[in-house]
Amino acid sequence: MKTNRPSFKELNNKIRQAKQAVAERKVVILDYDVVLADSFDLEFEIGEIYEVLSEVIDGVSPGDYAGTHPPQHSYEQEILDQDLYAFHGWIKRFGCRVYVKFALTQDRFWLISLHRDRPEKG
Repeated sequence: MKTNRPSFKELNNKIRQAKQAVAERKVVILDYDVVLADSFDLEFEIGEIYEVLSEVIDGVSPGDYAGTHPPQHSYEQEILDQDLYAFHGWIKRFGCRVYVKFALTQDRFWLISLHRDRPEKG
């Protein structure tokens, strides 16, 4: 049944693919200004993005999935209709929970968002 997407197995695969793309430095930042501003807040240099992403992706598991079921689709032209995967997890480097949202196309990791995890508004 499609509404149960993404499954634990699918999320595990996406994390593995994300790790591989980051390790191979196949990262595309969708909105550089947004990621740059959030990097100031998290206190890291944008030149450290591969190291930071590696730590973040290593620090999440399928249980940390923070996206919707099924995943949202991107409306950005470069990755139109691609599934968006969001995770939040405690990252030791920052001493806080962070939120990361990305898409994967072929072997590319498209970074949408990386910032301090914001409490959900209810």
